[in-house]
Order: sequence, then structure tokens, then C-alpha cells
Amino acid sequence: MESLDDVEVPNLTALRRTYEGTPLNEADLAADPVTQFTAWFSEALAAGLTEPNAMVVATATPDGRPSARTVLLKGFSAKGFVFYTNYESRKGRELAANPRACLLFPWHPLKRQVLVEGEVTRLSPEETAVYFHSRPYGSRLGAWASPQSTVVSSREELDARYAELAARWPTEEAVPVPDFWGGLLVAPDTFEFWQGQINRLHDRFRYRRSADVWTVERLAP
Repeated sequence: MESLDDVEVPNLTALRRTYEGTPLNEADLAADPVTQFTAWFSEALAAGLTEPNAMVVATATPDGRPSARTVLLKGFSAKGFVFYTNYESRKGRELAANPRACLLFPWHPLKRQVLVEGEVTRLSPEETAVYFHSRPYGSRLGAWASPQSTVVSSREELDARYAELAARWPTEEAVPVPDFWGGLLVAPDTFEFWQGQINRLHDRFRYRRSADVWTVERLAP
């Protein structure tokens, strides 16, 4: 096995980039963080970012063991942020035991990131069904074919399972909604908006909710 001594390790200390940009001032922030997020998300879309709805979802077990993965945001409103998953996956199990999550939107080309923290609840089966039936045929079968987060023997095992399901349900309309799969809603109680600035003195603002009132605070970078 090749050791690190045989590999040329890049000089990471030399990877530096400045963050000149428009300052983020409290006076320019919306009073409501969802309104502010909507404005920034619209700018990320307009800038042509690849999958601006891609977000890192961080969860933890009750004893504090963290994990994170990238998931696609599928909706947001004043109620919260929605994504879909296999409830028996690692994140699904962790959220069932410890229903809090942190979402990170890393919009690097805009020198921005947004953090969202909050309580997590499952969507109703009816809400899940509406989204599931909007998915492409292959994605519907994929939800059934993948025992997410479990060990599988090979890629061939997954492909065989997919082929079996495609034979069973040959059309989109035939594929039922899995009872182990569905939507999750993150109801925010904290937002953080980060805008890169020169000399690593970035602009950071946190919204905290208490009794349905949002308080805005500037954080040191």
C-alpha cells in the first residue's frame, strides 16, 4: 500500500484568497431572516451557481456523535426548510432520536454562506406523496432500490434490485410511495448570514428567535 511518504502532499498553507466584496451592514438586512434568505437565494440563482439549493445537513446522535452530508433543498417558507430522505438512513435515524439539524449553504462564488438551525419534524404522508409523484421515474425507483446508509455487497446488487423494481413497476404511475421515505421540515430558530470581507474580517449576522420575535446580532468573524 502506498504511504504518505510516497505522495506529494500539496502545500495547503499557500492556498489563500482575499474576499473583497460589498460589506454586509445591519441596516441592509431584512427584518425577517426568511426574507433575507429569499433575497440571497435569488441572487445565487441569478449568478448561475451550480445547484444553489445544495446544502450540508448536519445531525448528531443523542450522545453527541455528529455527521454531515450534502442534500438538496426542495422548498422553503416561513414554516421552514424542506428536504426528503430515507427515514431509515443514518440522518433519518439520528433525526428521529435527536430532532435538531443545522443546514449550511456554501455559496463560495458569491463569498457567502448561510447557516440555519432548528427543530425537525416529518411532513405528512400527503405532502410527501405530492413531491414523490413529481420525481422522475428513475428517482422513484431509486428510493425503493437503495437501503440508504447500509452496507451492500456490490454495485451489481443495487443494479439488480433496480431492474427487479423496474420490472415490477414499469411506469411512473405504478411506483408507490415508500413508507420508509419522506419529507423533513427544519423549523428555524437561528439563522446566520456570512459575507466574506478583506483581512478575514468577515461580516456575520445572526438572527435568533424568541417568542416569534427575531433579534439580529453582529458576530465577530
